[in-house]
Amino acid sequence: MDSSGLFAPGYKNEPYWWEAAPLPTLQPAALPGRAELVIVGSGYTGLSAGLVAQRGGRQTLVIEAERLGHGCSTRNGGQVSTSIKPDYDSLKKRHGTDRAFGIRREGLAALAHIGAFIEAEKIDCDWQVTGRFHAAHNPRQYDAMAKALGSQMQGLEVPCAMVSRAEQRREIGSDFYHGGAVFPKHAALHPGRYHAGLLQRYREAGGQVADRTRVQSIERSGKSFRVHTSHGTVEARDVLVASNGYTGPGTPWQRRRVIPIGSYIIATEPLDPALAKQVSPRNRVLSDSRKLIFYYRLSPDGTRMLFGGRVAYAENDPRVSAPRLHREMVRIFPELAPTRITHSWVGFVAFTFDTLPHLGQQDGVWYCMGYCGSGVSLASYFGTRIGQQILGLAEGRTALDGIDFPTRPLYTGTPWFLAPSIAWYKLRDRLPI
Repeated sequence: MDSSGLFAPGYKNEPYWWEAAPLPTLQPAALPGRAELVIVGSGYTGLSAGLVAQRGGRQTLVIEAERLGHGCSTRNGGQVSTSIKPDYDSLKKRHGTDRAFGIRREGLAALAHIGAFIEAEKIDCDWQVTGRFHAAHNPRQYDAMAKALGSQMQGLEVPCAMVSRAEQRREIGSDFYHGGAVFPKHAALHPGRYHAGLLQRYREAGGQVADRTRVQSIERSGKSFRVHTSHGTVEARDVLVASNGYTGPGTPWQRRRVIPIGSYIIATEPLDPALAKQVSPRNRVLSDSRKLIFYYRLSPDGTRMLFGGRVAYAENDPRVSAPRLHREMVRIFPELAPTRITHSWVGFVAFTFDTLPHLGQQDGVWYCMGYCGSGVSLASYFGTRIGQQILGLAEGRTALDGIDFPTRPLYTGTPWFLAPSIAWYKLRDRLPI
């Protein structure tokens, strides 16, 4: 199919998730002159922290540069995992035995936290413990996966089962891969509906919001801060920067420490039910071992393929990225070749130079960000923890507290190095390593 016939009638350059959970549009209102806590960013991190603070008695204002939820919290694939990127051995070399163990435990805690939170708060967001099939894109990756999962450290075990290539069609309707691993406790949700539920709980607690208000700078004023925005200045006792992949020039210290990377997704038109069952027999969330990862799943109602991956590094036009994603989808599922695209979009995740999330304070300003593409559980969990820290609660402590948040010389927030890095990863993914 050429690109002219690729897009279905009514195609939209926006997330499929916005169909069921459109972003709210607030009526223009004057900013309050003061808040006890001002949070920059209205995603999972900001709302989770704001909910904790508001319920803890701090009058909180969440400020968003676009519409509430505009960023990756309503643009991700809805896949939920244990999420910490570096393995135990890598962390042990950097941070020592105890800290490494604690950091890995935070990933397990994040997955448990989000499921318990959704249940406790009764958030209707299509939460399902579907399990994940993580596929090996070559035989060496399968062997490495089996070795790593077969020697998990006591106390850090993640339930899993290896699936050979001969057996993989029980998990995925494709012969593209060389087996893989099933993680039965990984889960899925509807990102837009989850965000809407978080926002509703925050506002029910009395939290304030201001959308389409861009933070221009944050200035210390004695024991408090002045947050200068495009719509005026707010005095604040505390400030939390929770803008992740959308961190802007108004917070330059944080911006120098996160690398915004585009993650691109398409939604197909509805599939024949038999075809949907064929490509995803167990309705798992699906991903693979390539460095330039692809991740995909059926929509919560089981009717569409939602297919995502890093097919560009700075492309902002979803109509350009969509054909690339469609080609990759068809490489895995040739039978989807005639299937057209109804939605295509991009969201920016935040990677860090050490591939760890970071939370803490710099010059009195709190920050929490850098989930490296695994932000559904981590943003919710660490957002809750930073909110507890702001309240001075002991349960807010994490194994990541006090870890240096690194940057690189000459880096100011524009990742000039991504193009050669992505070219190298594309080549590496083609090699049998």
